[in-house]
Amino acid sequence: MRHVDPLWHRLKQKNLSALHITHFLRPALTTAVLMGMLAPIASGQTCDAIFDLETRYDAGNSTRSVTLGDVDGDSDLDMVVVNYQDDNTSVLFNNGDGTFAAQFLYATGDGPIGMTLGDVDGDTDLDMVVVNALGHDSSVLLNNGDGTFAAEVRYTTGFSPRSVKLGDLDGDTHLDMAVANDIGTGTSVLINNGDGTFATQIQYGAGNRPTSLMLGDVNADTHLDMVVANFGSNDTSVLLNNGDGTFATETRYAVGVQPRRITLGDVDGDTDLDMVVANQAPNNVSVLLNFGDGTFLANSLYPAGVSPRGITLGDVDNDGDLDIATANGGGSASMLLNFGGGSFEPPANYITGGGSVGVALGDVDGDGDLDMAVSNEFTDDISVMLNLCITANPCPADLTGDDVLDFFDISAFLTAFGANDPVADFTNDGTFDFFDISAFLTAFSAGCP
Repeated sequence: MRHVDPLWHRLKQKNLSALHITHFLRPALTTAVLMGMLAPIASGQTCDAIFDLETRYDAGNSTRSVTLGDVDGDSDLDMVVVNYQDDNTSVLFNNGDGTFAAQFLYATGDGPIGMTLGDVDGDTDLDMVVVNALGHDSSVLLNNGDGTFAAEVRYTTGFSPRSVKLGDLDGDTHLDMAVANDIGTGTSVLINNGDGTFATQIQYGAGNRPTSLMLGDVNADTHLDMVVANFGSNDTSVLLNNGDGTFATETRYAVGVQPRRITLGDVDGDTDLDMVVANQAPNNVSVLLNFGDGTFLANSLYPAGVSPRGITLGDVDNDGDLDIATANGGGSASMLLNFGGGSFEPPANYITGGGSVGVALGDVDGDGDLDMAVSNEFTDDISVMLNLCITANPCPADLTGDDVLDFFDISAFLTAFGANDPVADFTNDGTFDFFDISAFLTAFSAGCP
C-alpha cells in the first residue's frame, strides 16, 4: 500500500507563484482545514461529493478491469482486478475500514482484460468470470465460499473478447454470460446450464470492434437486453431480447469518437434505462436518453478527462440521481455530477496512477456514501479514493472551523490552493484558478451568519 504525498503529487503541476505564496504556510494548515471542515455525512444526507487523495494498492502487471463485491461474505466490499500481462486476477480483501490487504492471485487464460462478479452456481456467494483477449475465451472461477476461488474452467467465446456481463437472459433464474468480442464476431451469449457451467456460445452481430457490453431492460418488457459500444464504428448497438435469451437484430446509435466503455442507468429520473458512453479520442462522454421503449434520443456530449477508458454510474452526492465517473488514460478520474434531469456539470478531475482504465463505485469504508476505485494499467496498481461527502457549510470561508473569519482562514485557503486540495475548489469545477480565489474572497467578505 502506497499513500501518495499530496503536496509532491499536486504541487508539481502548479506555477512558481503559487509555490511561493504557500512555501511557509503549507505544513500544518491543510490538516487543520480537513479536521475543521470535512465532517462525515450521515447516511443518505445530500452532500458535496469531493474525493480524498488516492491511496494506491499493488496489483499484477498491466491491471485492467476493476470490480467491487463482497467475495468473502463479511459484508464489506472487496476489490478484484485482472492483470493482462500476468494472465491472472488479483483479489484484495477489505480490512473493514476502506483499506485493503495484500493481493491473492488466481490464474486465468491468456490476456485477461475484462471481468465481472456474480453467483453463477446458485450457492449465494460471488463467483468470478473473466474474458481473455489473447485466448479467445472466458474463465469461470467458482467461489469456495470464503473468498478463495477454485481453478478456472474455460469457455470459448469470439475472437479477442473485451467485456463480459452476467444476467438472467432466458428467464430461468440462472446468470448467463454475454461477451463483447473486439474482432469479427460481435457478441457471444453463453447460457448457464443451471450449475455454473455454460452452454456453447451463440453469436450476434454488432458494429465494428465491440469493446464493451452492458445488460439491462431498456424496453421495459422485463427481459434483459444488450447494449454494445463499437470502438471502430463510433456507435452503439442495441439488441433487444426476444424473451427467451435470443436477441433481435441490432439497432445502431451514433456516439462520439472511439467509444471505449458503455453503461446503463436512469440518469433523467423517468424510470427507464439511458445509455452513457466513454469516448476515448475526443475526451468526452455521450449520454443517450431512452424514450421509454428501448429507442434513444441522439447523444449529448459532456467533457471528461484525457482519454476516458472506463465509466460507471452512481449517486455520489446522495441527491437521488446518478452521476458519472470515468477512468482516464491520461492518469486521472473524472466525476460529472448530475444536475437532476440527465444533464451534467463540468468534470471534477482527480489524480490517479498511470494509464487509468477501469473504474468502480461502492461504499468501501461503510460510511454511507460511494467511494471510487480505479485500475491503473501503466503503474500496475489500483487507486482508492474515499468520498469525503461534505455537508453544506453556512460559512464556507471559515476553513479553520472556529466560527471566526481571520488571517488563519486566508492562510488555510492559500495552503489548500497551492496544494490543489479540493477544499480550495470554491467553484466546484475541478480546477484551481482565479475564480476560486474570487469566490473565496466573496465568501470571506460576506462573513458568518
